[in-house]
Amino acid sequence: MKTRITELFGIRHPIIQGGMHYVGFAELAAAVSNAGGLGIITGLTQKTPELLAREIARCHEMTDKPFGVNLTFLPTFASPPYPEYIAAIVEGGIKAVETAGRSPEAYMPALKAAGIKVIHKCTSVRHALKAERIGCDAVSVDGFECGGHPGEDDVPNMILLPRAAEELKIPFVASGGMADGRSLVAALALGAEGMNMGTRFIATKEAPVHANVKQAIVNASELDTRLIMRSLRNTERVINNAGVERLIEIERQKGDALKIDDIMDQVAGIYPKVMTEGEMDAGAWSCGMVAGLIHDVPSCAELIDRIMAQADDLIAKRLAGMLKG
Repeated sequence: MKTRITELFGIRHPIIQGGMHYVGFAELAAAVSNAGGLGIITGLTQKTPELLAREIARCHEMTDKPFGVNLTFLPTFASPPYPEYIAAIVEGGIKAVETAGRSPEAYMPALKAAGIKVIHKCTSVRHALKAERIGCDAVSVDGFECGGHPGEDDVPNMILLPRAAEELKIPFVASGGMADGRSLVAALALGAEGMNMGTRFIATKEAPVHANVKQAIVNASELDTRLIMRSLRNTERVINNAGVERLIEIERQKGDALKIDDIMDQVAGIYPKVMTEGEMDAGAWSCGMVAGLIHDVPSCAELIDRIMAQADDLIAKRLAGMLKG
């Protein structure tokens, strides 16, 4: 399948693996890229630029296909050394960067000077238009269904994607609720040029996370995620567990007086406990509503081949057949 996204990133299929904390290691990125998609290493999971450089080198040993790095710009006072992370990305020969969080505007000159294609994650049309204005090559449009931070507008992809298509000139991929060939065909019909999957790629054989995490996603339904930190305007969609229930009870008790310090035990330092050690009730970790569509743990190649076969079948047979009727 050829789209502006496959052409932009030099990939066979219009499928991107989103950056995910303590998930986006070289093993997963290489597996996705080898299967024809665009694998992504999560930059800030690597605690130093030197460790990121080492992770990029490891990924190059596992694949000769294009892969990218996610760089999330955090709203923190003690900011990570972003110029050094970017230097590691450039020196590692990376040609695709997925940016997220705050605007990447300050770092665009360095990325563009290195010939890097930038795709920025956006949860609204206005943010996507800003990304286009500052020179991003593409955007990932994240609907309200997505795991992690869906923004504060609560607009689902059935509305958000066609609105983005009405406004944007650069290509975009759909993110949030993406799991299979049906997702891809729907996204294309709504104006996207591909799709970004996060939660679906956690439940794959190559995802370097604890088996408990994969099983929790398979067991979950579309009703098993919760929205936290809404009153802090830092909304996050997470899978429900005992730690999240404790957090929600604190939010209920504190009401409008809630401060981030009140729930720090349920959100800080949770990912190593969950992803590495398999402590499923440790606290809040991102998961999309798409868990309801995830029923198995295939390899990345099996998953992507299945997606593309289903998409081809839907387009060539089911939809084309309706036109003939």
